[in-house]
Amino acid sequence: MLAAEDRVVLLQHGGLDSLTGKTGLAMLRHRFGPIVAVIDPVHAGGSLEGITGIRRDVPIVASLEEALPFVPEVAVVGLAPSGGRLPDPVRRDALAALRSGLSLASGLHTRLGQDPELCSARQPGRWIWDLRCEPEDVRVGQARAAALSCRRLLALGTDMAVGKMSACLALVEAARRRHLPCRFVGTGQAGILIAGGGVPLDAVRVDYAAGAVEAAVLEAAEALPADGLVLVEGQGSLCHPGSTATLPLLRGSQPTDLLLVHRADQTSIERLPQIALPALQELVNLCEALAALGRPRAAGAPPRVRAVALNTARLGEQDARSAVASVSDQIGLPCTDPIRWGGERLLDAVLNSCGE
Repeated sequence: MLAAEDRVVLLQHGGLDSLTGKTGLAMLRHRFGPIVAVIDPVHAGGSLEGITGIRRDVPIVASLEEALPFVPEVAVVGLAPSGGRLPDPVRRDALAALRSGLSLASGLHTRLGQDPELCSARQPGRWIWDLRCEPEDVRVGQARAAALSCRRLLALGTDMAVGKMSACLALVEAARRRHLPCRFVGTGQAGILIAGGGVPLDAVRVDYAAGAVEAAVLEAAEALPADGLVLVEGQGSLCHPGSTATLPLLRGSQPTDLLLVHRADQTSIERLPQIALPALQELVNLCEALAALGRPRAAGAPPRVRAVALNTARLGEQDARSAVASVSDQIGLPCTDPIRWGGERLLDAVLNSCGE
């Protein structure tokens, strides 16, 4: 529902320098369409680049009233607070946005479209988009994406929040620079808001999860020629005991290629340090073995891991380069940090593997 040209104001209250603001920060980093203002009373008047490191010229204001001179059309909740509930300061500005004639988009578990006060404030012709809802007419997956002629790359992470979405979006940017037709399928709230659509995987009943991914991939591929590329945002991790997302993504997207996403020097699950990560080569082998299952006979060669996207955000420049070189030497695959140095090397790894 969020069009690429829509003028967005982010409701980012206190989230510019906090993990709770990761949705809005991802939009600031990756959305191609206009973001005209950010509401964050804590940082009002400050420099976005100075606070976040994101090179984007967007004013930071204290309230919806102060954002209105920038002529926003859609207010987007940029927070992902614990419990998924709308904090009171954000609610006040969301209500003011609706009363001022803006539409409202939210990826929270709380359904804003079912809130009587917010609904009564919505002006004619405007909408409230709760993107974290199960799609209508979901069906069980049938491996239909395997018949597509375009390539399909799925990002698989060694842990939660290692940069699967960011790696995919860096590849999108690299593909667009080369005028390669591509589409991105968002599967989490930030990815869906950036793409304007996708499938909220954590809102879909598990029996229909693969089918929902399948439908989203088929829809994305409709607009692509045979040499096009669909990039599917990964969720969760095979290594995490609380994650179930990887198998539906594999089954639904029927990928032709895999991208492994890892944080440099991480040896265990971030929030469960008692759970060790396997060696990267072992994980590459496991991902490829799982991806080879559940495929039609005529689907062609099973997908391979083509490259590693290494998250080096916690390292300095020289240490980051050393970490990239070490991973590449360990497993014999191209490796880079696509946020630090761009996605061209990863894209080359995919395109140069054509026919393998």
